[in-house]
Amino acid sequence: MSDQTTTPAGGSTGSIRRSSRATSRKPKKSQIPKGISALLVIIAIGIALMILVSERVSFFWFTGIAFGFILQRARFCFTAAMRDPYLTGGTSLSKAVLTAFAVTSIGFWAIKYGAFTRGLPIPGQGFIAPISLATAVGAFLFGIGMVIAGGCASGTLMRVGEGFQMQLISIFFFVVGSLLGARHFGWWKLNVMLCGRAVFLPDVLGWFGAIVVQLLVIALLWIAADKYAKRKGADSAH
Repeated sequence: MSDQTTTPAGGSTGSIRRSSRATSRKPKKSQIPKGISALLVIIAIGIALMILVSERVSFFWFTGIAFGFILQRARFCFTAAMRDPYLTGGTSLSKAVLTAFAVTSIGFWAIKYGAFTRGLPIPGQGFIAPISLATAVGAFLFGIGMVIAGGCASGTLMRVGEGFQMQLISIFFFVVGSLLGARHFGWWKLNVMLCGRAVFLPDVLGWFGAIVVQLLVIALLWIAADKYAKRKGADSAH
């Protein structure tokens, strides 16, 4: 015999009991006091670093905290931007990353072109790395590592801050790998990286041609991501 009895209104006492239990749940405690306390601690540590160490270290502390907060709230992760289209069909983060690439491309182009027109040294020229098969192999291996770890460097750091224990393993080996890479970087640079050819697009396409081509490629990728998400949404609807 069922424990639910029909009421005159056509309902049941069981559903009434369940709804009453659902409405009697205690409201969640406000996190505002904890947030204010954490903010005060962050400010206190920043001031202490400024007094005891240096203003530069204090600046890094505050900017690091702000950057981490933005990453956490935006759920920004390069791995998810490449992985989500295949797993979920969503490309919102992919398009956000492409938009960020477009904005930063314009900014860096303006800085470099401004220095070039004034006859000043172009900033960042020392970071133009040679391109070769090693670049593609390294990118492929790094992509596999990001997917297995569940996040890129920024995503892993953000999730460690959120308390994900598995990400602690990722960050540990991230540090170990970085130290080993820094130790042997000279050998890899001399015997592998420098075997390729450094390409600076303004030298090949001109300053305006370089920015136009780069923005055009980004725009085509953005359109492709948008159409892919719409097609996946239409397929799932059917």
